[in-house]
This record gives sequence, C-alpha cells and structure tokens, in this order.
Amino acid sequence: MHKATRILTVDDSPSMRALLMQALTAHGFDVEQAEDGVEALEWLATNEVDLVITDINMPRMDGFGLIENLRGSARHTDRPILVLTTESSDEKKKRARDAGATGWIVKPFDAEKLATAVRRVTH
Repeated sequence: MHKATRILTVDDSPSMRALLMQALTAHGFDVEQAEDGVEALEWLATNEVDLVITDINMPRMDGFGLIENLRGSARHTDRPILVLTTESSDEKKKRARDAGATGWIVKPFDAEKLATAVRRVTH
C-alpha cells in the first residue's frame, strides 16, 4: 500500500479550507491546513508535504511571498506548488509562475479537476 499524498492547503477563508479538506480527503489525500503564508512556513519548518496549494490574497504573507520563500529554501526547491485563487489575470499568473508556482487553478474549483491536477504534479 502506498502512502497517501500529503497536501498543505493555505487559505485565509475557513469555508474554503473546509471545502478543500472535503474535496481532497474524499480523493484519498492527506490534508494539513494553514491560514496564511506565515503559518504555512512555520508548519513546514518541522513537517513534510508532497504538495502545497495556496491562495494568493491572504493577510500577513500572501501566496506570492509564500512561493518565493519556499523556492528560496533548498528543501522546497522541487516541491509542487499549486495556486488556487479567484484571481485570473495573466499578470498574476505570470507573477506566480515567475515566483515558482507549478500550476494555477481558479476558484470556484471542481473537485475532480483539482484531484487530477494534484495527481499530475505529484506523480
């Protein structure tokens, strides 16, 4: 039996975290959660995940800051990072890609498509 893919979701919205938890655990993923980039970095300092899914607009540290911090750390250089956001401008997508994001998913998300995207970037 293979171990479940472990995902850290980073979103300041409690309802979005609940939706992500439900959608991802229903597909057999192991889900951890953080409210913003600062909390995510604190958690990642002592934990490992296969994938980070982050929102862009958050207090304290936004998704761009989180991606840049992760990419600046040798431990997270190759970790897949998916951006899940209501933002859909090409400029924001380019900025996320330039920061090191692996992919971009626009909210509201489709649970099947999200699970497919997760499998694609983690296998």
